[in-house]
Amino acid sequence: MKFDPKEVFQVISILLGPNGCPWDKKQTPDTLCEYLIEEIFELVEAIRNGSNDEIEEELGDVYFLLFFITYLLEKENKIKINDVFKKNVIKMKNRHPHVFGDVKISEEKEILYNWEKIKRTEKNHKDKNPLDSIPKSLPPLIRAYRIHSKAEKLGFTWNNNLEQEEALKKELQEFLEAKRNSNQDMEEEFGDLLFSLVEYGRRHNIKANSALQRSINKFLTRFNKMLEIAKEKNIDFYSLPQEEKDKLWELAKKIKE
Repeated sequence: MKFDPKEVFQVISILLGPNGCPWDKKQTPDTLCEYLIEEIFELVEAIRNGSNDEIEEELGDVYFLLFFITYLLEKENKIKINDVFKKNVIKMKNRHPHVFGDVKISEEKEILYNWEKIKRTEKNHKDKNPLDSIPKSLPPLIRAYRIHSKAEKLGFTWNNNLEQEEALKKELQEFLEAKRNSNQDMEEEFGDLLFSLVEYGRRHNIKANSALQRSINKFLTRFNKMLEIAKEKNIDFYSLPQEEKDKLWELAKKIKE
C-alpha cells in the first residue's frame, strides 16, 4: 500500500478541528520543538540499537511532528510545503556540482571545502559568521565537534595532528596546574581540555558524543552484571568494601556483552 502524506495532514486537520484534541490545539511550532528533539534522540537510539520495529515507530513519530509543524506554519501562511521541497532540491543540486554539474573533485576533503564555499554565496548565509549556523541548542559534545569540523573547512585549525596533540597536552597541563592551585578557573580549564579532546578524536575519525555514549552504555551493562552476580551469590552489593566491588567488576568485564 503506497503512502500518501495527505493522510497525515488529514489526521492533523481532524485533531485540530472542532471535535479534535484539546492538547493538540494548544500546540505551536515553538512548543513542538522540544518534542521533536526528544523524538529525534529516540530515533537515533533505535537506529543504534538496530531494531527495525523501533526504527519504524520512531521514524513515524519524527515525521508526524515535522508534518504537524509544517501544517501549523502553512496555516499561518509562513511557508508552503511545495516551496520547502523545491528550494531544498535546488540547494542540494547547487551544493553538489561534482554530481549535477561539470566540476571535477577527486577527494572527500575537497567536496567539504567546496560545500562551505558554495554555502557562503547563498542568500541566507552570505556575509554571516559561518560558525553561527551551528545550532546553540546542540548537545555540547556534538556542537564542539561541528565547530571544529567547520573551522577546519574554513582553514582555521592546526597544521597537522602532531601540533594539535601538543595543544591537547598543554590544555591538560593547564588544567592540572589549576587543580594544584585550587584555582577557581579549574572548570574553565577542564572545558578547554574537553574542547581540545573533541578535536583530537575528530582528527582520528572518532565522534566524542558517540564514543562517550558507547562507554556509558558499556559501564551500565557491566554495573548491571555486577548486581546480577552479587544477587546470584546472595551478596549485599551495597555493603561490600570497594576492593570486593572491584573483584565483581572484573568478573562482569569477563562476561561476554
